[in-house]
Amino acid sequence: LGEGSSRSDGRTKICARTHTHTHTNSEMENGRKQVINFGAGPSKLPLPVLLQAQKELLDYKGLGISVLEMSHRSSDFIKIVNAIENDLRELLNIPENYKVIFLQGGGTGQFSAVPLNLIGLKEERCADYVVTGSWSANAAKEAMKYGKVNIVHPKSDAYIKIPNPSSWNLNPKASYIYYCANETVHGVEFPFVPDVKGMVLVCDMSSCFLSKPVDVSKFGLIFAGAQKNIGCAGVTVIIIREDLLGFALKECPVVFDYTVQGNSNSLYNTPPTYSIYIMGLVLQWIKKCGGAQAMEQNSIAKSKLIYDVIDGSHGFYVCPLASICRSRMNIPFRIGNANGDCTLETEFLDKAAQRNMLSLKGHRSVGGIRVSLYNAVTVEEAQKLAEFMINFMKEHLV
Repeated sequence: LGEGSSRSDGRTKICARTHTHTHTNSEMENGRKQVINFGAGPSKLPLPVLLQAQKELLDYKGLGISVLEMSHRSSDFIKIVNAIENDLRELLNIPENYKVIFLQGGGTGQFSAVPLNLIGLKEERCADYVVTGSWSANAAKEAMKYGKVNIVHPKSDAYIKIPNPSSWNLNPKASYIYYCANETVHGVEFPFVPDVKGMVLVCDMSSCFLSKPVDVSKFGLIFAGAQKNIGCAGVTVIIIREDLLGFALKECPVVFDYTVQGNSNSLYNTPPTYSIYIMGLVLQWIKKCGGAQAMEQNSIAKSKLIYDVIDGSHGFYVCPLASICRSRMNIPFRIGNANGDCTLETEFLDKAAQRNMLSLKGHRSVGGIRVSLYNAVTVEEAQKLAEFMINFMKEHLV
């Protein structure tokens, strides 16, 4: 078996050599370095989830195999899928006339899948899009391949606010109206669900899914990548009203056909089995923590800690967003002035890293700093960042 290995239980055990570490006990937690991960996605997972996955990695519930090795058509994996769907339905109170589907391809895959499945609802093959940031802009661009796209408001010079819904020019012949509930790059979050007067409403909730309660019945379709609030990369959740199934364009790839996948219990082809399993563990953790309502209260508290520092900094920290649509999930800001002082921002990131605060660099398209406060980030961790921000500011305003 080679050095450091044994086979005492029918499974190979690999024993790593002992290395000398310099981390103090206070820096270690459950055998790993203590850090605060403010990454925008993939993002922090709850520690209990990681420990449960670690415990079950070699032997899932006494089966003698890992979920990584499990057939997606086995009764054991079907139990996992069914339990996850039931947990999602409970957490979001999903009505019975909605299908829950688990797909691959991420949110970007859904930029294609949505029009491929829904733009043919009406013979005009057109759709309305609200564009409030990079991701909704990308979705609108992709939809143009499959039909006519109407941007319902004038183009914005900068993504810092939500155009007033009273000014939206909705096309009554549109098959659906699409928006992104939270834009991770620019930090614009809808504080309301648009009233679209009975039109089919489609929402990308990838970065705010299960961070707060939502009335699913107001939507024709919701989709969300798991890798921010409910799991790891690899699986995307689709919640679709059943009367919207059966309208896929003939050019729609079968793996993106909601009808086919829904009728197959998301098992038409091999799904991302381990990502689905991890999502299930996260959903159980959310339930134990008090559900979407508890996630919302934590989210309000965490984001307030950071925004209070920004607003009280007298311009040292600058967040350009209109206060009404500031994201609770992703907080972008500049340091020194509205355009950012490169030296200060580099120093901020370096000193944060020295304090084991990771992934605070802004998106490459906008620069600056970005704090992502997804469900697994605790209020205490947000407090530590707020304290660091205050101390950093004091050092440079003396």
